[in-house]
Amino acid sequence: MAGMPVVRSVDTVSSAARTLGSRQLAGQVTALTGPRPGYRALAQGVRTLLLDGRIPLHTRLPAERELATALEVSRATITAAYDLLREGGYALSRRGSGTWTGLPEGAAPASVAGYQAPDGVIDLAMAAPSAPAELTAAFALAGPELARHTAGNGYHPLGLPELRAAVAERYTRRGLPTLPEQILITTGAQSAVSLVMNLLGRPGDRALVESPSYPNALDAVRHAGLRITPVPVTEDGWDIELLECTLRQTAPRLAYLIPDFQNPTGALMSTEQRTRLLRAARATGTWLLIDETMAEMALEGPAPAPLASLAHQGESEQLVTVGSLSKTHWGGLRIGWVRAGSRLVNELAALRIHVDLAPSLVDQVLAGTLLPGMDDVLAKRLPQLRTRRDALAGALARHLPQWRWQTPPGGLSLWVDLGRPIAGALAQAALGHGVNLQPGSRFAADPGTHEHRLRLPFVHGPELMEEAVRRLAATLDAGLPAFTGEQNRPHWVA
Repeated sequence: MAGMPVVRSVDTVSSAARTLGSRQLAGQVTALTGPRPGYRALAQGVRTLLLDGRIPLHTRLPAERELATALEVSRATITAAYDLLREGGYALSRRGSGTWTGLPEGAAPASVAGYQAPDGVIDLAMAAPSAPAELTAAFALAGPELARHTAGNGYHPLGLPELRAAVAERYTRRGLPTLPEQILITTGAQSAVSLVMNLLGRPGDRALVESPSYPNALDAVRHAGLRITPVPVTEDGWDIELLECTLRQTAPRLAYLIPDFQNPTGALMSTEQRTRLLRAARATGTWLLIDETMAEMALEGPAPAPLASLAHQGESEQLVTVGSLSKTHWGGLRIGWVRAGSRLVNELAALRIHVDLAPSLVDQVLAGTLLPGMDDVLAKRLPQLRTRRDALAGALARHLPQWRWQTPPGGLSLWVDLGRPIAGALAQAALGHGVNLQPGSRFAADPGTHEHRLRLPFVHGPELMEEAVRRLAATLDAGLPAFTGEQNRPHWVA
């Protein structure tokens, strides 16, 4: 396949990506602190970026003189800020190696913080539904099948053959003829995204992404050492001319896009836009990494056909699709997949062996039991989600009429416009009122943007959604403190 990259070791990728430029850090910090931060504000800004996942761990910070020039502050300010970071355990100095990011004992960044809200707190940070009733029945059905596999060693780096065939058959039924050899089973969609980015991208390559977008995927771009090139997306969708222009002007190595009920906006890319995207990416030689995790969460009308079904021969060679069962079924079932050319699938499998060797056989057998009945699960789940979406919209209209949103045709959340940049302060204060939120800035490819937005999932029942909105209204009525940026609240995202 033309343009196929050579598999590189994970160690090579991570070590080469562990340097942060002075201009890059200055841009991220000033978005939080203002153009010329004092040493305490600078240290706090770096801590926030580190805990929020926007600066990777073990990343070398810029030299003091270079950062002082980029921020237009004195070198003494940088020295004092680095001293504060070292005292707090957020930075380490190595002789001859400069200053590196770290974490004090007990601290955890957003990407590894706990995934359960505290007791009594309504979790609106996670766009992930609870498991369907069919999951319990699937356990019983999977037992004999699992027993059949125990005679072997349990390792399937490419995925269980039966599950690869079932995923391929699902794609074929959705309008994209697929062979099992084109499927790699992964430990969730996030693992699939990370694997593809690390195989196809090299540190310093450009990666086109939507803004806002799925935060964990943005983190994967940053950890792969890729340079982010953002393009805006709204509830109204994509400016396809701008997207085409950005592809032509920057010729990114890869583009990560969510065309189906985009997370967090809920936008759905039209057929014409998909065709133009494929044509533009082919002209620039850009790999398209298409995230279909939300593709079957269609709340108005049928689910869209896979974007790859529109691709011509030359376009399909550089198109990779990922998906999972986390939204259709349950996030606790850690099953995702990659659909790509068979050669790329094999190279991804070779790379993944360095990370997790193979996905859980137990989860794969369970997923194989569930997949044939996916239409039945969706037939029950989608009407329930429509009811919950409408319940959330109704509660917002009653209690917070000053907020604005558009009803999405699918997905799991509303992308709410607060009218003013208070999302960080609101999220910080709402936890004290029993609601866990993610501010819109967590979904931003550019630091400091989308602070006037909230993603509000509608994954809870109508009564709980009503109570959550009442608590948000009470939080605003009580008044918001100045947002400090301190990460003293949970930060998890799905």
